[in-house]
Amino acid sequence: MAKNLIIVESPAKAKTIEKFLGRNYTVKASMGHVRDLPKSQLGVDVEAGFSPKYITIRGKGEVLKELREAAKKADKILLATDPDREGEAISWHLAELLKIEGDQPVRIEFHEITKDAIQRAIKKPRPIASARVDAQQARRILDRLVGYKLSPLLWRKVRRGLSAGRVQSVAVRLIVDRDREIDAFVAEEYWTLGAKVAAASGTSFEARYAGLAEGRRGLANEAETNAVMAAVQGSPIVVKAVKRREKRRNPAFPFTTSNLQQEAARKLGFTVRRTMSIAQQLYEGLDLGEAGTTGLVTYIRTDSTRIAAEAEEAARAYILATWGEEYNAPTHREAEKRAGEQGAHEAIRPTVVERTPESVKSFLTSDQYKLYKLVWDRFVASQMAPAVMDTVTADLLVAEVPFRASGQTMKFPGFMKIYTEGSDEESGEREEEGVLPELVEGQSLTLLDLLPKQHFTQPPPRFSEAMLVKALEERGIGRPSTYVPIIETIQARGYVEKEEKRFRATELGRKVIQILTEYFPSIIDVAFTAQMEQSLDQVEEGGQEWQRVLGEFFAPFEQTLKEAEEKVGGFELEDEESDVDCDKCGRRMVIKWGRFGKFLACPGFPECRNTKPLLEETGVTCPQCGEGKIVERKAKKGSRKFYGCSRYPDCEFISWEKPVARPCPECGASFLVLKKVKEIGPALVCKTEGCSYVEAAPEMNDAEEGNVS
Repeated sequence: MAKNLIIVESPAKAKTIEKFLGRNYTVKASMGHVRDLPKSQLGVDVEAGFSPKYITIRGKGEVLKELREAAKKADKILLATDPDREGEAISWHLAELLKIEGDQPVRIEFHEITKDAIQRAIKKPRPIASARVDAQQARRILDRLVGYKLSPLLWRKVRRGLSAGRVQSVAVRLIVDRDREIDAFVAEEYWTLGAKVAAASGTSFEARYAGLAEGRRGLANEAETNAVMAAVQGSPIVVKAVKRREKRRNPAFPFTTSNLQQEAARKLGFTVRRTMSIAQQLYEGLDLGEAGTTGLVTYIRTDSTRIAAEAEEAARAYILATWGEEYNAPTHREAEKRAGEQGAHEAIRPTVVERTPESVKSFLTSDQYKLYKLVWDRFVASQMAPAVMDTVTADLLVAEVPFRASGQTMKFPGFMKIYTEGSDEESGEREEEGVLPELVEGQSLTLLDLLPKQHFTQPPPRFSEAMLVKALEERGIGRPSTYVPIIETIQARGYVEKEEKRFRATELGRKVIQILTEYFPSIIDVAFTAQMEQSLDQVEEGGQEWQRVLGEFFAPFEQTLKEAEEKVGGFELEDEESDVDCDKCGRRMVIKWGRFGKFLACPGFPECRNTKPLLEETGVTCPQCGEGKIVERKAKKGSRKFYGCSRYPDCEFISWEKPVARPCPECGASFLVLKKVKEIGPALVCKTEGCSYVEAAPEMNDAEEGNVS
């Protein structure tokens, strides 16, 4: 029987797809990229038209051997890597290594891992899209040129081990600029004045002073506020005008990658990495019992809100059957295409709308269920009718001083029956709240109380992960697949650090941005980086040659690099002093950055070369030895954290859950641990045998999220 070989990227995807096809199909995984530029050298021949030198990635030899053996036995080979630039490039590398001719129809694409989608795809193979490969190759070479040419300059002038990236540096600049805004911010005082008012019916409500000139935030100070209060005290209140109108609110469009990352952060508290990891599981396929293994959502790396016509029809049919025709959107809606949007894929949506979150909940982990529900709710809501609110605005006069009261009631919930979009503190959006009693023009009211309140303007908030992704997307920086590595890289390099889930630039990050801004303004320029992304898009569309794009960038970059080598002076970064004494020479140790993060080092180097891991204490005394302190540690393999005694190896106590310095109210144990408990979520739990004390705890931070069961 003829044998067909399909090559995908991940084993999970291979396992799912193989179940959809007959015995004459074999599905293998390439385990991601198989070739790349070498790490030990530039790997790009600039003089030969930016010709790249690709080598097999270390550790992929056995994978390639297995793929070659399978290819020899196959009558037909189909390359089914991800349907984007990167996936196209992986297919091209595989074709080269398996000696498949370039014009052969071996490439298949699907945007959801369902039986129908796979069977449709294998009937429509096409040649590898060379323009898409060129665009990805240009991006890879461009990033290599910037990283390998610019990073050594930073090693010599600032600190060894640093790196500069074309996109990551812009992300750091956004954070540095925000920090500078906050540093330069001067708070301004202002006051608001409320009035508690009652109608004849006895119903009370609050109105706000409305006599401010356009553009003014509030009353300037307490004296100005007291003057207004004195003017209205004891005066009658009259309703001057009442305006009623109907307000419609349309649903949000289905998720793009960045929308999903932002909303998962707002509503679920997920990091960008965690969101994409779970989304990948939903995309690649999960075992749904009798229904078999199938993908629950469409392709998860997309910048488009477009959906297929059949998906829209299915959603409308579901809405009709569940809530009735009045809940269906009256017309088809499409978002205006943004500059730089590729639009090659659909939005992220459920593969089968009838597969509700509740119907598959028993087969999913808690995180998988939460994210799938978010995707499902957003998609279905996007096809529903607008919400309709009745709003009322009443203008009041108290001794000719204007006040205004607003309220609204829900007339028809529409899409809000299942979903409302979250917002972050930068949006500045405020919904009108409350219900006003029936008011008519000329009606007299009673002033019950005046409510003055002092405020101070606030600086712009520091970036969270979700806010940074939003900022990058709005400025056209990066693409859906790049947000996770950008965020991880700038933290790993020590350019930024997190405080209470918000990014703050380190001194190192500020120094690097200072150098790049002064000597490499184009590298750090947001508009220039966005323009480069557009040039790469044009390469994919066949409108530009990739070598020309690289040439136009590299010539001025190389000249600037030569000038910077001569002009950039050395930068001295002061090491942060710790409270730990060197046990070899007695000096106070300092905090330094290495490849794996912070560590303690003796400032007496090179006479004293003593170093120690930087241990963050939890404030809990070791329950095993009673002498050491429980400190945070990191496993040798991977990045998972655990907690152990500071006297290790003399004391080998460890805990995978974070100890909290709080005694158990029931058994008196000296500490509790922080973990997730079903039905409660984050909780403080006693680990003493025989004690079952549990209480709800505050939301865990990102570090703790990865250390709970």
